[in-house]
Amino acid sequence: MRKAKVNINNEKLQESSEILRALAHPLRLKILEFIDKNKTINVNKIYNTMNLEQSITSQHLRILRVTGIVETKRNGKFIHYSIDYSKLSNVLKAINAFLKGD
Repeated sequence: MRKAKVNINNEKLQESSEILRALAHPLRLKILEFIDKNKTINVNKIYNTMNLEQSITSQHLRILRVTGIVETKRNGKFIHYSIDYSKLSNVLKAINAFLKGD
């Protein structure tokens, strides 16, 4: 039996695993859902509306920001968060291709 040759790009594999890890947390998914409903929103509105501690919210947003799932834009003293839909689309395409065996 012949073994299939597998080429793995370790850098892309590491990036992909970090993105999936970021998306795997239930609270981060709720934060993403909240951002999606509002299109763009500042961190104060996120933790006040969702009844979260500021430090916890900031930790989760940092993970989402580092993985590129959310983008930030400073407006005065406020940082506004929005979702990078192209990044999420690429993640979903990759997951679907993997599940289909492509």
